[in-house]
Amino acid sequence: MRLQCPHCGPRGLAEFTYHGDATVQRPVDRGAGSSAAWADYVYLRDNKAGVHQEYWYHQAGCHAWLVVTRHMRSHEVMAVRAAMVRA
Repeated sequence: MRLQCPHCGPRGLAEFTYHGDATVQRPVDRGAGSSAAWADYVYLRDNKAGVHQEYWYHQAGCHAWLVVTRHMRSHEVMAVRAAMVRA
């Protein structure tokens, strides 16, 4: 599998590190009653067989964080974009 880095061009998968689901949202409430929400955020993941967005880090290249959209069964890469940093 090759990824099209928006900064470096096409690169082999060995240059990248997978860092998980790009659609998971952190819980907003940080109060004492949110421990169940945090447990779900940390431990529960869907294992879908279709199109999925993932975080990848270009560790052996430009050190950019990327969002890769790919099909989980065929591993077809549909899109690669730079990840947006949230303030």
